[in-house]
Amino acid sequence: MSDYINSYYAYNADTSVPYPALNEDLQADVCVMGGGFTGLSSALHLAQAGYKVVLLEANRIGFGATGRNGGQIVNSYSRDVDTIAKKYGPEMGKAMGQMMFEGGDIIRTLIRDHQIDCDHVHGGAFVALNHKQLKGLEEHQKLWQAYGNDDMELLDKSALSKIVKSDRYTGGLTDNKSGHIQPLKLALGEAKAITSLGGQVFEQSPITKVEKGKRVTVHTAKGSVSADYLVVGANAYLSHVLPELMKRSMPCGTQIITTEVLGEQTCREMLPANYCVEDCNYLLDYYRTTADHRLLYGGGVVYGARDPDDIERLIRPKMEKTFPQLKGTKIDFAWTGNFLLTVSRLPEFGRLDNNIYYMQGYSGHGVTSTHLAGKVVSEAIKGQAERFDVFSKLPHLPMLGGRALQIPFTALGASYYNLRDMLGI
Repeated sequence: MSDYINSYYAYNADTSVPYPALNEDLQADVCVMGGGFTGLSSALHLAQAGYKVVLLEANRIGFGATGRNGGQIVNSYSRDVDTIAKKYGPEMGKAMGQMMFEGGDIIRTLIRDHQIDCDHVHGGAFVALNHKQLKGLEEHQKLWQAYGNDDMELLDKSALSKIVKSDRYTGGLTDNKSGHIQPLKLALGEAKAITSLGGQVFEQSPITKVEKGKRVTVHTAKGSVSADYLVVGANAYLSHVLPELMKRSMPCGTQIITTEVLGEQTCREMLPANYCVEDCNYLLDYYRTTADHRLLYGGGVVYGARDPDDIERLIRPKMEKTFPQLKGTKIDFAWTGNFLLTVSRLPEFGRLDNNIYYMQGYSGHGVTSTHLAGKVVSEAIKGQAERFDVFSKLPHLPMLGGRALQIPFTALGASYYNLRDMLGI
């Protein structure tokens, strides 16, 4: 049996009462594989629509990237809509753009409607380390304004000090449609909402076999679920029961540290507006303060999802470069979590045998995109598949040479862009 890793989130959330493991044979309208945000959003939207839903999680709710990420509500996708339009045509860019801010709206709606206590705070900022990046943020603002986001402000170095007090940055861009949450608390709140609507949630219930057919039957060690539809949302933690979904993606790890309690005054001296922040580098840093007044700081990528030997050694220098006053501050928690990277850096949505839906590969941009995924798959199952099919029409590109070759090639490419960031070119 797998329990939560030793993260700040697991320490900070109430995880004391687990959901049961499946030990019987059940009938359902929809079976959902995965207790992360993709599966939770799918199950919750379907339960709200009156479907009989059973969700199966192999470990604990929010065990994977859902309960380990930076907790930032960041809009759009890992590749923005201008890139999508250039690669796949203006109609695709427009269709994706019409949904680019919806994930955050869904999160805020779920928090409000189901009274989920997850330390939600409005507001976020992108910060530039040089004038080239600041020019990029100016273009970023114009792009997002064209799709309806007028709640942004471009700041020069002086004005940015009301958001981030650090000498590292040339300027920044605020987004009041952004924000931050305690992601494991949000996941647990969503699971509770599913059960309040009549859905069933099971933990420690990894799927061992999927029988395809007019009705899908999934088996666990001690039970089974027969359903009209199966929704697969396991992402980087997908097992080998559906190997066809593992050929076009690669799990990657990101690292996070959380300081000891610093106190509210120290936190507001660093981040006066209590916004979450991410920089504009290819291998970006991201950080925010927590409800109990710690600094949570993350960054870097380990391709292939190998756990680093010393996470604090990797992240502490980044934190201390941003906030020198924290030099030597005690780190209470350090952890890593896996997300799923695709070749295109865009999510993969699709169907297997018409009644198996899958959504995966958010490529580091999953908090909002997963919630959007759950809504659009619920629409598709209800017979309104237009928005799901926007995503499903995106090319699903294979990893040439498989993961064995893709890991070093991807790492080499990231090193190149990281060098460009350091040189400011």
